[in-house]
Amino acid sequence: MGELPEGVELPSAEVAKPRPSAAAVISRNSGENMEILLCHRVSEVPSFPDFWAFPGGGISRVDRKVAESNPSWFSEREDREWLIALLREMLEEVGVVPDGNGDFVNVEIEIIDRVNENKSEWSKLVFENKLSIDNFNPVQITQRTTPPVAPIRHRNRFYHVDTGNNLIKPKLPTGRSEFDEFQWWKPAELLHAWLSHKVKLPPPQVTLIRDIVELGFSELAKNPPSGYHRIEYANGVELVPIPTDTLPPATHTDCYVLGHPGGSRIIVDPAARSIEALEILSKKVAEIENSGSKIIATVFTHKHPDHIGDLSEISKIYQAPIFASEETLSVLPKCETDRTLSEGDIIEIDDETWSVIETHGHCPGHICLVGEAGIVSGDNAVLFGTILVPSSDGDMNEYLAGLERLRDLDPPLLFPGHGPMVANPKRLLTRYLNHRKERHLRVLNAVKSSDGSLDSITREAYADTPDAHPNLAMDQTYSHLLALEESGNIRQEDGIWNFVKVK
Repeated sequence: MGELPEGVELPSAEVAKPRPSAAAVISRNSGENMEILLCHRVSEVPSFPDFWAFPGGGISRVDRKVAESNPSWFSEREDREWLIALLREMLEEVGVVPDGNGDFVNVEIEIIDRVNENKSEWSKLVFENKLSIDNFNPVQITQRTTPPVAPIRHRNRFYHVDTGNNLIKPKLPTGRSEFDEFQWWKPAELLHAWLSHKVKLPPPQVTLIRDIVELGFSELAKNPPSGYHRIEYANGVELVPIPTDTLPPATHTDCYVLGHPGGSRIIVDPAARSIEALEILSKKVAEIENSGSKIIATVFTHKHPDHIGDLSEISKIYQAPIFASEETLSVLPKCETDRTLSEGDIIEIDDETWSVIETHGHCPGHICLVGEAGIVSGDNAVLFGTILVPSSDGDMNEYLAGLERLRDLDPPLLFPGHGPMVANPKRLLTRYLNHRKERHLRVLNAVKSSDGSLDSITREAYADTPDAHPNLAMDQTYSHLLALEESGNIRQEDGIWNFVKVK
């Protein structure tokens, strides 16, 4: 945590425990081909906006209560709670239910709305014989667990729901929904669209669709995979979560592998230091090399220790030239194969290119990589938590300019240094900019209305955030003051900050 002020220690965060959930891979026969149903998530949802996803959701307290109250329901199966949640979610999200005879039908919009308004209504409708659970026997085809970089995680069981030749038509509820569109996809065509960066898919579903294309439902059902899976954020961008001593709520640093199996690969921010982290990196490198790939470079986005691992130990795992900015290379052991990166440089990975842009606000020498898939953005913005701009060597004006530049590039995805990928970068970066500019103004107004000391300015500027760590609030206030001074808005004399009136 190189961005923390001296003397500040924060408790480590704990990795979130996965919650059980269920998802439906609904298929139908279309001529000689099989299609699967995906739902398009609305732009306003915080998680995976504008992504295509399978219907499903977490097992709720209501689902557990229904299972406890009705022990005869799916009594022959150990996954009773998952099946109850699956049926409820299929009704709520796509309006599809079993007809009791092994087939499926659509339900009236009134029933969909009734269950969306109150989950408990689903079991009541079963008792009223308006819904049936008979002969519903979906097959589990895999189990996937959300990576440890997210504050809310799921252990999701995916079920194949085969509707055969039935021409069911999914429906949206009348009120608010997380979806706005449905589409039937041939699995191979969906995978091709994702590979071409034409559609967005949540990481667990990427490898599942690969498995459906390569193996088919029958093979998956024989032995549903539930262990390790690659975390593919985009075609050619793979996440490797590395446990690090980093700023909470993060527990990991996001290491990225760029490139494709069998081709050249680049590893970005291999931050491994602990025995556990080095073992994770070692297994990933072995996987990369076993695919026929060669690691042609290691790139570091910046010099903070939660992004740079134990290079002496990492060199025992693999060796590759280090690419980084001059400032970052200055804190690393020198090597003849090092390459200094600066604004406008191009990194080629077979037929793909990543361009370097400099965003020095978080720390001197901070860089980002811009590619067709999105931007590897280091410590500029994260989906959960905050980014510090240290008064010691950060630059608030540079940081704000960097955020504006990233936003104006309008990338499809942002691959941050910590936490989940950012599916709507423009929205997040705009929120960051608005927050920092508002804090900038609060600091300036505090200079005008306070006695000009750092303590009093901090108290006034952070009066809206009473739970903020006092030393961090003071350090961030000082960063804003230095930026305002550089811009000519204020000046400091004998430790007192004064507003500069414009003539």
